[in-house]
Amino acid sequence: MVAVESLAAAPAVRAAAVDLSRVREGVLECAEPVALHHGAELSGLRIGWRLVGPREAPGVVVLGGISAHRRGFAIDGLDDSTAGWWPRMVGPGEAIDAARLRILSFDYLGGSGDTDGPRDGGAFPAVSTRDQAELLRRLLDHLGIRTLHAIVGASYGGMVALAFGERHPERVSRLMVISAADRAHPMATAWRSLQRRLVRFGIESGQPARGLELARALAMATYRSPEEFAARFTAEPREQGGRFVFPVEDYLMARGEDYARRYRPDAFLVLSESIDLHAVDASRIAVPVTAVGIREDQLVPRCDMQTMCARLPRAQLHELSSLYGHDTFLKGPADLGNLVAQTLEVNT
Repeated sequence: MVAVESLAAAPAVRAAAVDLSRVREGVLECAEPVALHHGAELSGLRIGWRLVGPREAPGVVVLGGISAHRRGFAIDGLDDSTAGWWPRMVGPGEAIDAARLRILSFDYLGGSGDTDGPRDGGAFPAVSTRDQAELLRRLLDHLGIRTLHAIVGASYGGMVALAFGERHPERVSRLMVISAADRAHPMATAWRSLQRRLVRFGIESGQPARGLELARALAMATYRSPEEFAARFTAEPREQGGRFVFPVEDYLMARGEDYARRYRPDAFLVLSESIDLHAVDASRIAVPVTAVGIREDQLVPRCDMQTMCARLPRAQLHELSSLYGHDTFLKGPADLGNLVAQTLEVNT
């Protein structure tokens, strides 16, 4: 079944007040070597994680894009107000309610968090979404969580959710996959390939942060919709240094500079490539899947989600409309939140 809706933006949020006795956080150290999907092996693997919510509540894993980390929302007394990457969707009283659910997140393998990744320009192996799923399986075993109520994954996190559902269907009752498909679209791979070239050029030129700035600026042009840019950037260009600078150019470069202050170029390379290496067999995912596609999403076209859902044995597709395009899940519109809450509804 396909539902088409129009989304409205939600208000800004602040750090949440949470009973700190309901927060567990740590770094799991894996004693045995971990074999990766593409052939490498990691020894002494460390996995950064956070678990929030009542001990007996249904367990929900929350996973976001390649820039996401284990802190989905900021907690008063533990984090500063900018720490959460999904505050409009996760937290006390939100759609993924930390007062009624036990919420687990982790830092991605190969990323910029406390889980192992490239450091100081050193080599790091290729990472698969199946590897992220294996890290999640190890975390669940470590925490004594036998079965999850759901995994909610958006963008790259949706790919990881699908990989987990393919490999460990007995460990989760439902998947919610937002703006993600069973494989990357070639046009999206084309854009990301150019982004990685920019980062590598920056590294080779001794300007890694500058390369990441440009790559992120290009990425932002694919995350949002042409309709949003047409409505938003109508002002005239300004003259500076003998050339014209356009309002949309200012916006893209500001976002790139902000991103480069917070993330490592080599981690971007690993996880960007992981998106394009992603491929699962949708026909083997027997877990019920609630899929959400955004009609204006340039990176995950609606036809890809429709085709995936046709192959999934038990899937329901909701098609929503939003000027935010692929970034819709981050903006936290109320209608998307309502759909997430309905999907996760339990009697607690």
